[in-house]
Amino acid sequence: MALLTIEHLTKRFGTTTVLVDFSCTIEPGESVALWGPNGAGKTTLLRCVLGVLPFEGIIQIKGIDVQRQGKQARRLVGFVPQEVAFYPTLTVGETAAFFARLRGLDPEEGRRRLVQVALQDRLDQPVGTLSGGQRQRLALALALLGDPPLLLLDEPTSSLDIRSRAEFMDALQKLLAAGKTLLFSTHRFEEVEHLARRVLLLENGHLEADTTPAALARRLFPETSQYRLRLHLPERQRPEAVKTLQTHGFEVWMNGHGLEVRVSLNEKARPLTLLSRAGFEIIDFELHA
Repeated sequence: MALLTIEHLTKRFGTTTVLVDFSCTIEPGESVALWGPNGAGKTTLLRCVLGVLPFEGIIQIKGIDVQRQGKQARRLVGFVPQEVAFYPTLTVGETAAFFARLRGLDPEEGRRRLVQVALQDRLDQPVGTLSGGQRQRLALALALLGDPPLLLLDEPTSSLDIRSRAEFMDALQKLLAAGKTLLFSTHRFEEVEHLARRVLLLENGHLEADTTPAALARRLFPETSQYRLRLHLPERQRPEAVKTLQTHGFEVWMNGHGLEVRVSLNEKARPLTLLSRAGFEIIDFELHA
């Protein structure tokens, strides 16, 4: 049996139709990315699966109808939003225990989930003092309460720096290896490439393609094209980084936020590797056509 079944899902807000006759199935252990421009319906789809929005059609999780048996279905789902609001004065341990109690679980369950996301050394730290990456890992720990088989994630790394994003993605890789099923939205192709096994491409609320990361790469980045790799570095390091990349034959220039490097698809990671080995601090990066 499929873990998640969606049949003829349509969602309207007044006269605006956001999702149109969307259907798919997701098997246990799969990692599926939602890809599409802003307004394509990615967040709406996730919230329909959660059962927090009414909709037309059928959504079932392990055969349980989301609309008719919502409470039972939600026990099978963990959700990590783009940004989470916590009580800033509560400690990490108190927050985990509080949310465990809300779900009718032993507070010790919260502590176990903190260990799972490597936050056990932050038990007595107020949540308001956590970094952005630590807050997102706390949100992931709370999503894991009750050990749901399906995790939904709505652009969970969008506000994180490159190091925090890498730590969060590593945590998701471990969960996937342990048998969790992931359905996540992102606007970063490198996250699709490293985490997803399938990609659902949304356009104006329609499912345009059910494809693979490799096929999406060919669609987004034809091999013959040149791309701009945008690198964010501390301002003091930028002039020397330009010289380093130019020495290795790259066409590079500075912009208002960092550097831009012209690269082909098959060498997109090389500037990152060169700068990292030379000791430069890469805060973030983006690839643009």
